[in-house]
Amino acid sequence: MWDERAPDETITVEIDNGFKVKVYQFGRGDEVLLCLNGGPGLPCDYLREPHAWLADRGYRVVACDQLGCGQSDKPADLSLWNVPRYVQELNQVMRALDLPKVHMLGHSWGTFLAADFALTFPGRIRSLVLADGAGDIPHLVSELDRLRAALGPETVEMMQRHEAEGTLDHPAYKAAVEILNYRHVCRLDNWPAPLRRSLDDWNMDVYGTMQGPNEFTFTGNYKDWSRLAEMHRIDEPTLIICGMHDELTPACSMRMHHALPNSTIKVFKNSSHMPFYEEPDAYFETLLGFLDAHRG
Repeated sequence: MWDERAPDETITVEIDNGFKVKVYQFGRGDEVLLCLNGGPGLPCDYLREPHAWLADRGYRVVACDQLGCGQSDKPADLSLWNVPRYVQELNQVMRALDLPKVHMLGHSWGTFLAADFALTFPGRIRSLVLADGAGDIPHLVSELDRLRAALGPETVEMMQRHEAEGTLDHPAYKAAVEILNYRHVCRLDNWPAPLRRSLDDWNMDVYGTMQGPNEFTFTGNYKDWSRLAEMHRIDEPTLIICGMHDELTPACSMRMHHALPNSTIKVFKNSSHMPFYEEPDAYFETLLGFLDAHRG
């Protein structure tokens, strides 16, 4: 359901220290869907393009390349890459655009950012969509270990050895990660062009500083992040979405569902981490039903 439509408006927002962030807007509706992409360090193409058509349903769809990726500035200062600074960046972007209460959709790392934003700035969102995310990274790591174990003990041992030795560019290690990606990131034979475009422009300095070397190894500065104990303070309507084969597993989503007092959950049985590409009809039926039920 995605197309290559151009944004109706591309806006440059200046944030702290004079850095510039690029924002993309589709449609002119009063109901704003603000999309927070995964990564971190991943340009927003892969998320904004499949959701841009919602402008035809009366939503103003807004997405941005977070600082460090895409068409935004890419400073070399590694100290900038942390969750609290990205929360403040998001607040500055929303204020610069004079956005009303928004429907906030976070995908993957964007769910961490969305949860922290909702806790830091209560009352700024109308509804919340946490897509393919988690509320507790230590628990997520245990789930990723379970997914890796399905490759077999010899493969897991090989991966652990290369991680310990720092030889992650070894062909055997890279092949194991590729298998995991096709099982748990996107199960389509041919990955969509916007996804490929984002992946080809991934800022690995941001990603490596915050997460680690790949999707299945957390060594960065948010490896201990957890908000499950605080999520009871988020009382806005929340839709939790994941794929049955998701790298951020249904167990991660269920923990958020139990922690959030006003939440519903939907698991897409034929999807992994990208249900908006893998099962677009079912995904958008669910998303639109939720958004329409919570219009202002």
